[in-house]
Amino acid sequence: MKIILAKDIKKLGEAGSVVNVADGYARNYLLPKNLAILATKYNLSKVEAIVKEAEAEKLALESEYNVLVQKINEVTLTFHRKADENDHLFGSVSETDIVKALAEKEIEIHKSFINMDKHLKEIGSFEVVIEFTSAIKTVLKVNIEKE
Repeated sequence: MKIILAKDIKKLGEAGSVVNVADGYARNYLLPKNLAILATKYNLSKVEAIVKEAEAEKLALESEYNVLVQKINEVTLTFHRKADENDHLFGSVSETDIVKALAEKEIEIHKSFINMDKHLKEIGSFEVVIEFTSAIKTVLKVNIEKE
């Protein structure tokens, strides 16, 4: 099915792009969430307006992300966890733990922005990458101490 993207979608395209996707993906996900519209003659004539609207939205989001980056750069998170004699945690520190700790410091982000290869499972200091877009990213300092 041919559609016009209304918003930038990772691994699919930017707003205003005309792309082919599976019918079910378009009908069940993209169209109901207003992420895309059908590529009809009338809608194809509105592509420029869609691109301008998406650019304005993108600029607003980028400024919001830059404010969050500044706040995150000023913060160091410290977690107290139970650990064994080899300093291995009985649990772990995950993306959800980091999001909750940041929310306590009045910094609201979604856990999908946090790039962790695996959960933190040891005592020590770590740097966690937070990537809002490919161009806007920062490093959060995380300390894990023995309880």
